[in-house]
Amino acid sequence: MSTRPALSPLRPPASPRRLELADIFRAHGEAFQKTHRLTSAEHAVLRAVEICRTAALGGHTETCDRCAAVRIAYNSCRNRHCPKCQTLSKERWLAARQTELLPVDYFHLVFTLPHALNPLARINQRAIYDLLFQAVAETLRSFAHKHLGGEPGVTAILHTWSQTLLLHLHLHCLVTGGALAKDGSRWVAAKPGFLFPVRALSRVFQGKFLHALRAAFERGELRFPTDPARGARRRDFARLLRRLRSHPWVVYAKRPLAGPEQVLAYLGRYTHRVALSNDRLVSLNHDTVRFRWRDSAHGNRRSILSLCADEFIRRFLLHVLPKGFTRIRHFGLLANRYRKARLFRCRQLLGQPADIPSQVPESAAALMLRVTGTDILRCPVCHQGRMQIAQLLPAPRRLSWAQRSPDTS
Repeated sequence: MSTRPALSPLRPPASPRRLELADIFRAHGEAFQKTHRLTSAEHAVLRAVEICRTAALGGHTETCDRCAAVRIAYNSCRNRHCPKCQTLSKERWLAARQTELLPVDYFHLVFTLPHALNPLARINQRAIYDLLFQAVAETLRSFAHKHLGGEPGVTAILHTWSQTLLLHLHLHCLVTGGALAKDGSRWVAAKPGFLFPVRALSRVFQGKFLHALRAAFERGELRFPTDPARGARRRDFARLLRRLRSHPWVVYAKRPLAGPEQVLAYLGRYTHRVALSNDRLVSLNHDTVRFRWRDSAHGNRRSILSLCADEFIRRFLLHVLPKGFTRIRHFGLLANRYRKARLFRCRQLLGQPADIPSQVPESAAALMLRVTGTDILRCPVCHQGRMQIAQLLPAPRRLSWAQRSPDTS
């Protein structure tokens, strides 16, 4: 007879589990889908968040090599809209960016589209979001050419939400405090504490976006909430343009960031954020969802907003991006096509080692230990053994391919 000790599954903690977005989707997602027309991307997000880290995605069992305790670990959905699946992606992305930072100040600029564009953006997501990236990139490059005489480095990150989950379209841009001269002969530093005049940025950004928007309309690339006759559509569009021109657009500049540690910390706040994280959820009571939000109009006062589950899900899905859409983009000397050569030259001019050794990719366990201080391989029962994979748990075959496949775009 074997003397091996019996396997004892790990017990869940006695404290109540924190509310998650997945709980809301499981409770009310099916009813929501019956009463709303959803895109394939929105359907995929609902399903992915519901089944994230459950038996529906499969997983594995782990056994402690010392006390034989057993733990079940289910797979993540890895969908970019899931609040539980961004930590590893964010940290790996930041590690890659660390090798690209230059020993200069960086500026954080925010370019915001007027809310009058929201109805058009809702049904033309890819077109409007692309135009936003295009207008911001052209604006920053034109100012760098005029004021600095060279190419800046720009990382732009799309956010589409407000604190209350309504549409609020804006780009967070991290811009180098200087530029590489057009002929590559020198690095041109910006004035200390100042990059470009914000009001002028706003006017140029507004003009470039509206010019590109009109061109897209003339090419027939924009759909409208209703389908009026061609003449009525043209009049509606002209009315929208007049409204968009009637007020200054918002461009906000924050204080310059000094040092790579501060830059990376800033990037980490914005790159892989989703519309609402689990730690902002307060409660789900029948069909009412309560969550925390900051009221920027009243000094960032913290408040709690209550929404019916149907409206909560509708607002969250406003921020599901089109499949394959790239929400983090690089421009100027960081553009993918020229990045390696231009960064090499910048380091030479700034007195940095021109060749920075590539980093060895960290394992998930090593990354979690570095970021959170938690050793996910240490046995949580005896605290001495190491958890070893014992058995793979395949996902049920009844799941369709679309349900199995994560959106990693």
